Amino acid sequence: MHKDTVAVAAGRPEHAHDAPVNPPVVLTSTYRGVGEVSGEDRSYARAANPTWEAFEEVLAELEEAPCPALAYASGMAAIAAVLSLVPVGGTLVVPRHSYQGTVQLARRWEDRGILTVRTVDIADTAAVLAALDGADMLWIESPTNPMLEVAELPALLAAARERGVLSCVDNTFATPLLQQPLTLGAHLVVHSATKYLSGHSDVLMGAVLCATAELRQRLHAQRTLEGAVPGPFECWLALRGLRTLAVRVERSMASAAELALRMREHPAVAGVRYPGLPGDPGHERAVAQFAGGFGSVLAVVLHDDAAAAEHLVSGLRVWTPATSLGGVESLVERRRRHPDEPRTVPENLLRLSVGIENVADLWQDLVPGLDALADR
Repeated sequence: MHKDTVAVAAGRPEHAHDAPVNPPVVLTSTYRGVGEVSGEDRSYARAANPTWEAFEEVLAELEEAPCPALAYASGMAAIAAVLSLVPVGGTLVVPRHSYQGTVQLARRWEDRGILTVRTVDIADTAAVLAALDGADMLWIESPTNPMLEVAELPALLAAARERGVLSCVDNTFATPLLQQPLTLGAHLVVHSATKYLSGHSDVLMGAVLCATAELRQRLHAQRTLEGAVPGPFECWLALRGLRTLAVRVERSMASAAELALRMREHPAVAGVRYPGLPGDPGHERAVAQFAGGFGSVLAVVLHDDAAAAEHLVSGLRVWTPATSLGGVESLVERRRRHPDEPRTVPENLLRLSVGIENVADLWQDLVPGLDALADR
């Protein structure tokens, strides 16, 4: 089936007379059982829940994973679980432009002597390949947050496998609709399900997908012991959000592409980063690697300074100033307002997560502020 059909049809109860269309929310902390516990038993609610399993089934089908996904209490819980696979004293290669939480956690572990961090420009394939020497894990974001650089995924993942380096791709920005990194050779895929998968800014959740059952078993055992599990109701909401993933992403991508073109022509804008734009540094790779679109996030660099960027954001009414992305509402923020954002991110860069509102309204909300900056 096509992925938009999978998102709707998978993870449903058995097709039977009088069966419910949707899986139920199973609220229990324990399960009945006697005798010796096997690895297949639910046994206790920290190990498994039928509501998680429905979500995990759908996401695995979308990512073309060989085994069910693992749901986590948050995106950071999922990220921490994967990073913990780096052996003590090992080396992690991570993009210089990445989700802040990923880099901050890695740096904390580095400060404690747990691992060594090597940062790279993930779009510079030669530099990444050089950094893989002696490494234990390659972490990839593509597109990156917030610079929207596109990695040469097939080459990097193949090189990691050849060198015995574990690889993980954070697929939050692209979603399983645009790319499926496991099919390209990744060992692991991570999602902040808070973003596009749930899609309504009302859930904190994460997920990990594994290329082998052995990797999944390791992470499942760790998740059970450490307790980084989601609540059943959160999983149910995330699954409900997944049902509309395709239509939400289709609408928001079309609007993002239109806004990127308009932004590029506005005199207040110094530059637009969006892989769908011809001439963008990641355009050719995106065309070759993405399926059916270029995502719903764009980065805009203004001619004016950080204060002007903040003033523009504060005057918007349709766009919401907020730090997340991937919801039905359009969000915007100046990324360098966060103290841990890399200094290579321009002070006056705005990250825009385009939602499903009418694109004309989104543009008209931006125009007065942009025009005022152009007239200064």
